[in-house]
Amino acid sequence: MEDRKKDHIDLAFSSRLSSKHVDNRFEYEPLLGTHEKKDLSFGFAGKTMRLPIWVSSMTGGTKRAGTINKNLAEACAEFGLGMGLGSCRILLDSPEYFDDFNVRPIMGNDVPLFANIGICQLEQMLEKGTDGQLDELIHKLNADGLAIHINPMQEAFQPEGDLLKTPAIELLQSYIEKTDLKLIVKEVGQGFGKESLRQLLKLPIESIEFGALGGTNFSLVELNRSQAIAAEVYNPFIHIGHTAEDMTLTINQLFDEIGADQIKTNNLIISGGISSILDGYYLTQISKMPAIFGMGSAFLRHSMGSYEKLRNYVDKLANGIQLANNFLRVKED
Repeated sequence: MEDRKKDHIDLAFSSRLSSKHVDNRFEYEPLLGTHEKKDLSFGFAGKTMRLPIWVSSMTGGTKRAGTINKNLAEACAEFGLGMGLGSCRILLDSPEYFDDFNVRPIMGNDVPLFANIGICQLEQMLEKGTDGQLDELIHKLNADGLAIHINPMQEAFQPEGDLLKTPAIELLQSYIEKTDLKLIVKEVGQGFGKESLRQLLKLPIESIEFGALGGTNFSLVELNRSQAIAAEVYNPFIHIGHTAEDMTLTINQLFDEIGADQIKTNNLIISGGISSILDGYYLTQISKMPAIFGMGSAFLRHSMGSYEKLRNYVDKLANGIQLANNFLRVKED
């Protein structure tokens, strides 16, 4: 105790906050809660997550990616998180990379796992009649469904990119008529506008994952790989998009406009720029639809080394969500 009190004296002056740092989204209610852990489980794709956190799609096809995915899968098993794999396109052509993606034996069968393919690849498979390979992929990975990432800007800026011939919404509608797979439809760093969200909410899919502006922007990733002239010309496009908060509020408006009985999408994964627990907690609390929050780069940063480093991070996330749930209330408008 003496050491702790000494720390208090030494740190008192360096631990002051000014009023400009106050987070005005919440009421802090220290009288009304306890430190008791509550059940925060969330049903998703027929599985149960013990924490409302989604590990947003990562990577695969390299030695380092295999380590990352296995660490993340171990965290999902221990803490009850859901996980989306990085693009599985490489497995369709190069099955030798299967072990990088084969995380179900590590995760166990209790939590949801989704494979991932791009909309341009889906278009090509629908044209060739080879989309049955996706069912085989899901079966081989023992996944619960398929995430389809919508990335026309990224493909346009990518030197090796594929270009869409048909609007993505029409491709999704065609594929849904052919498949029984549970589907997530996600963006990759710029989010969805209001009319795109309106169309998606009418589709019988498991979830819309935001991939909003403010997180990792894969259009920018491709621009950074491009020639200097291309980067100069296309750079303004990467600043266009929709933040996670904007999209949450837009879906709330659409929920009222369309009506709950006409919305066929089951859940939301609020991702893109979610760098703290409170960002994710706040948006899931104000959402009128069932919602969890997804994090990508934060998990990536902590998953490149030993599992213990990642475990420590996720353990603090779990405790933080409990604190928010027990002692914070979202301010009413």
